[in-house]
Amino acid sequence: MKFSLCIPMYNEASIIENTARMLSAYMSEHFEDYEILFSNDGSTDDSAAIVSALGLPFVRVVGYEENRGKGAAVREAVLASSGDIVMFTDADLAYGTEVISRVVNAFEENPQADAVIGSRNLHKDGYEGYTALRKLASKAYIRLLCVAGGLRLSDSQCGCKAFRGDLARRIFSYCQVNGFAFDFEAIMIGTRMGARFFELPVKVIHHRESKVHVLSDALKMVKDVQKMKKRVAKLEFGE
Repeated sequence: MKFSLCIPMYNEASIIENTARMLSAYMSEHFEDYEILFSNDGSTDDSAAIVSALGLPFVRVVGYEENRGKGAAVREAVLASSGDIVMFTDADLAYGTEVISRVVNAFEENPQADAVIGSRNLHKDGYEGYTALRKLASKAYIRLLCVAGGLRLSDSQCGCKAFRGDLARRIFSYCQVNGFAFDFEAIMIGTRMGARFFELPVKVIHHRESKVHVLSDALKMVKDVQKMKKRVAKLEFGE
């Protein structure tokens, strides 16, 4: 089994070397066949050059020159992947590295699952370290989006998701959303394709300020999700 790990990055020069080294060490210890794809979302700093200069085995940089958004970066990496399992998580490794092996175990223990979706709401310490206000805002935000999109997952915005490889590449070949709503689009398309989702309890280990501004982004996201829902409903999938 080959495992593809996709890391979107935008101006992550301050942390990306440490991230690349940590992931390379972890993957080489736990996997025989793997690849790590850092997807450069038009960074204006040296993020891409830093990763490339490390010369780490089975690590490569993909991407493009102009900033498009996290969704575009994840899509670029997924479509360039070749693994039997394709996972994406954030450059700050918010959920740590052990979650990677837990994802593999979840697939092995649930062979019917087509995708493993991380959920902070299923872990008793999922929101440990969050302020009460940020926790409340995050939960309300997720609930609002799920109602708008008609989804039942407990944490659609968790930055830790994995798919069977062929399904991942098929789903993302239909994706168009470049911004933060891309998770929703991928899940909606997967649902239309009949994919079976398994939720994995996760907790945030490394905290940093979120790039999503809940109050200002919420209404825009709801509108985006509603438009997305209509578009996805009209999709026709080829073999």
